[in-house]
Amino acid sequence: MLDQLKQVDNRRLYQQIADQIRALILKGNFAAGARLPPERELAQQLGVSRPSVREALIALEVEGSVEVRMGAGVYVCSSSERAPVATAAMGESPIELMQARSALEGSVVMLVCALVTSDALAPLRRAVQEMRVAIAQNRPPLIHDRQFHLLIAAMTGNSVLERLVGELFDERHSPISSQLSVRSESSQTWTEALHEHEAILRALESRDVLDAQTAMRSHLKASQDRWVGSSRREWS
Repeated sequence: MLDQLKQVDNRRLYQQIADQIRALILKGNFAAGARLPPERELAQQLGVSRPSVREALIALEVEGSVEVRMGAGVYVCSSSERAPVATAAMGESPIELMQARSALEGSVVMLVCALVTSDALAPLRRAVQEMRVAIAQNRPPLIHDRQFHLLIAAMTGNSVLERLVGELFDERHSPISSQLSVRSESSQTWTEALHEHEAILRALESRDVLDAQTAMRSHLKASQDRWVGSSRREWS
């Protein structure tokens, strides 16, 4: 049986979970090359959510303790014996990051509905079109994705809000978030994100506060699911 997770420090949850899994490996519960229990079982035994376990496994993969084989499971690496005793911080929890973005950008888009002008919408339409073209040409549209969200924040006229939106977006370049992106992003997921951007744009064009907030929060929740919470991409 795996030990129940105990809150013994205030580090990020994925670090604490990763430490417990690594401790089991170092104690010999799982030898090099062995397959770890499915993430569903790990989550149940540790008393945490499956996305939180997934974040912890990604952290262990980044440090070289495990290897994630999509569709086949998570396997202990021989280098795990040389792994650190405690998991280093690898950026904000992607789950918490997307929750923060939803709270912030859901409020930002409501403010923008009362301020939006036809001139301000023009660059937003261009960002959506450039994202569409990039996807069609099989190019990563991340720069246009970022521009879309920052353009909306800039419409508030509040430089602090614009800076916060940009800083939260750029957290996706942290080690843990970058590794998740490598595993989750595809032309299909980017196309889904494009359609969600189009829904946000339509709501802003109609100045519909409720629709705009709903569209933005739905987009960020869907992004979170694609990133760390989707059951379509089982690891084990």
